[in-house]
Amino acid sequence: MSNIDIEQRVTKAKELFLSGYNCCQSVVLAFEDITKLEQTTAATISAPFGGGMGRLREVCGAVSGMTMIAGFLSPCPSNSDIAAKKANYALVQRFAEAFRAQNGNIVCRKLLGLEREKDEPTPSVRTAEYYKKRPCAELVGDAARIVAKHLAENSKKEQ
Repeated sequence: MSNIDIEQRVTKAKELFLSGYNCCQSVVLAFEDITKLEQTTAATISAPFGGGMGRLREVCGAVSGMTMIAGFLSPCPSNSDIAAKKANYALVQRFAEAFRAQNGNIVCRKLLGLEREKDEPTPSVRTAEYYKKRPCAELVGDAARIVAKHLAENSKKEQ
């Protein structure tokens, strides 16, 4: 899926979530061709960011997934490259602001309407009722769409 079909990315991210991956994993795995990470590695490094970082209900996992992808799209491997850091942070902020504009927030508990600040570490069982009451599949789709649109726009600029 190296071409940038926006809706294919959205569909893939949603399908990954509905198959049991968490929000962050679903976004990261939908862009495997960009990260060039093997699936197990990508799923492993993105796993802790589900549930708003280990079910702490902080930054939404879908937003964390976009942030991880930003690291590949605007890399900053040097600790002294200020321009690269600025470009990377600017991309992260653009992604987060686009998500906030669509959903009103980037914080998991606020997106889910939860009162408590964290949950027990045991993940919720994925049932039809779980999926019915959680907007997570749509949030994952929104995140994938934001990244895919960015890729499509930059692809057009390069042509």
